[in-house]
Amino acid sequence: MTIESILGAIVIGAVIGALGRLFLPGRQPIGWILTIVVGIVAALIGTAIAQVMGVATTDGIDWIELVMQVVLAVVGVGIVAGLKRGSRV
Repeated sequence: MTIESILGAIVIGAVIGALGRLFLPGRQPIGWILTIVVGIVAALIGTAIAQVMGVATTDGIDWIELVMQVVLAVVGVGIVAGLKRGSRV
């Protein structure tokens, strides 16, 4: 892994995580670092699912893959926010 690929994963994870929080209604009690981590995981899983499903890689933006990643980020942010909310006493 190069530094460029690590920085790229962080940037893409931040964007995907932010979109996940944006599309999830209500307030989420998680910080921005956790949002980036959820976004990175969602981006990796979304890419893997898209490859298994045979979604063609295009020269431009892969919209189907992007939608999968954002949906996974919404689910991930919701789960993490629910766990964080439930752990408060």
